[in-house]
Amino acid sequence: MKDYSINSSDGLNQLFNSSTLNELFPSDRTDQFFDALLGDADEGAYDIRLIFQEANMNQLCFAFELKERPGKCLICSLTYGLPHVFTRHPIINVQKIVNDIQEKLKGQATIVDWSLGRTIQMSKSVHIIPLTIRLDHPLAI
Repeated sequence: MKDYSINSSDGLNQLFNSSTLNELFPSDRTDQFFDALLGDADEGAYDIRLIFQEANMNQLCFAFELKERPGKCLICSLTYGLPHVFTRHPIINVQKIVNDIQEKLKGQATIVDWSLGRTIQMSKSVHIIPLTIRLDHPLAI
């Protein structure tokens, strides 16, 4: 993988492109999550993917995007309690994702901590759970 500077928006967008994000959080993890949570992956009301939003000061802003599956109801699926569930669920494994992001930074910054924010309803069929990663120094972007 090519090295990208984290001190430019272009470099960050190239570093955290869709291929890298799929590597960090593979699409099959959604089915694994629902299989463990509900006993059947087909019972899940949404698909989960990791997205990169932006960088500001000493933060990298990602989010888990929850997108309603056809014939399911995202609003009915109690997504507001998910940040707490995601924080500790071994299949979602936020800590591993953060550790893998640290590796992708290749020593350009050190992750100090991370947090999941409250679920945000973007639309009837899309909710997001913000993942904020705090770095040891401000980015020069």
